[in-house]
Amino acid sequence: MRGKGRYGQFIKWLFSAVDMLVLNAAYFVTCWYNEVNDVFFSKIVWLMLNVAYVVVIYFFGDIHNKRVVYADRVLVEVVKSVLMHVAIFVTLLSFLDLTETSWQVIARFYLLFFVGLSLWWIGSRKLIKAYRTRGFNYKRIVVIGGGTVGIRLMEELQSDQGYGYRIMGFFDDNPRARSVAGYKGNLDAVEDFVKDNLIDEMYCTVPDNDNQNVSRMIRVADKNAVDFYYVPQFGRNVTRKFELYSIGNVPVMAVRPYPLSGTLNRAIKRAFDLFVSSIVLILSPLILIPVAIGIKLSSRGPIFFTQLRTGYRGREFNCYKFRTMRVNDRADSLQASKDDPRKTRFGNFLRRTSIDELPQFFNVLKGEMSIVGPRPHMVLQTEMYSELIDKYMLRHTIKPGITGWAQVNGYRGQTDELWKMEKRVEYDVWYAENWNFMLDLKIIFLTVVNVFRGDTNAF
Repeated sequence: MRGKGRYGQFIKWLFSAVDMLVLNAAYFVTCWYNEVNDVFFSKIVWLMLNVAYVVVIYFFGDIHNKRVVYADRVLVEVVKSVLMHVAIFVTLLSFLDLTETSWQVIARFYLLFFVGLSLWWIGSRKLIKAYRTRGFNYKRIVVIGGGTVGIRLMEELQSDQGYGYRIMGFFDDNPRARSVAGYKGNLDAVEDFVKDNLIDEMYCTVPDNDNQNVSRMIRVADKNAVDFYYVPQFGRNVTRKFELYSIGNVPVMAVRPYPLSGTLNRAIKRAFDLFVSSIVLILSPLILIPVAIGIKLSSRGPIFFTQLRTGYRGREFNCYKFRTMRVNDRADSLQASKDDPRKTRFGNFLRRTSIDELPQFFNVLKGEMSIVGPRPHMVLQTEMYSELIDKYMLRHTIKPGITGWAQVNGYRGQTDELWKMEKRVEYDVWYAENWNFMLDLKIIFLTVVNVFRGDTNAF
């Protein structure tokens, strides 16, 4: 019997048991808070709540086994789990003719349950990551193929110790691979190494036209009860997500469409934009009046600065900001720098606090921008960088935003070197490919934190 992975299989069931405790805690708190004469507070309803969640565990319990999941994606899974529970529970109530239950009471219960489950799922991931960082519950893995894709894969697996991956070595028939740290030999040495080191998972990155070696590695994995994963070679150039399905016995991979290409997702994002921008603009006089006085006292010129920028699908639009510089003829061609002499002292304050961006909520209301998205660039920048950076124009497949994923990850402000713009584009494209509503909320939260903490790139 192999001595690996003895306890990892119990994590899902242990954490799922805590899920049930959260469910029942929410139920009993609801019972304590409300009148006990409602049909909701009966043993049969309590039983149906738990039965419904058993089905949810079947579909969503694997969230506790996934090692690489971001917090925003966890919250999306919480929403899906709670909605499935609502659907199953309401169906059971109708089947048992218990429809006299107060919907207000049910709403209170689900609000408590959603908050409790969200806190638990995010907290449990922090807990298990801390546990794995200390050297427990890790997976022993080997990478077969040390080319571009193999090295990139190893970097991703080692980027966070909390993922719980321990790379025991990689193998490649190419002699040049011997210079890379972790090299253990050619493909002929894989089987003995797997046996001697109790490997849990094998990741194969050899070219897909090398069918003989791929088949050989699969046989090694099967023979030693090791999980086998094949990493396609187009991963060196393509970052889009793919969905695997089959036509008969033939496996087929389809490019997954951008999340915001769906009508429902676009409607959710637009509704949120309208709601928040309307509130901000209604309250704007409280900020507009003192800011307008400050701008007028700092230098001559208009209160607002309007600049032509590149928007959705490359369309140009007038982007609004509070004026932070003295009127000059280089505003549309020269990006602001840290000690830019064109800036006023009051303008510096507006930039550091991001107050200068507030008029862009009017762009949001008009539908030219979103609250969260890639920052809109000057038209001149778009023309220049679209020739220099691969995938640059992909950032325009969604609406530009007041704040964005690149900005909260430190890629804000002046791009005086090409690599800075390349990283910004990388984050912008990742956002477009991985959008979800919880990610938007996370970015807004991080933006607010950065405003109060101070951003060194805000100038």
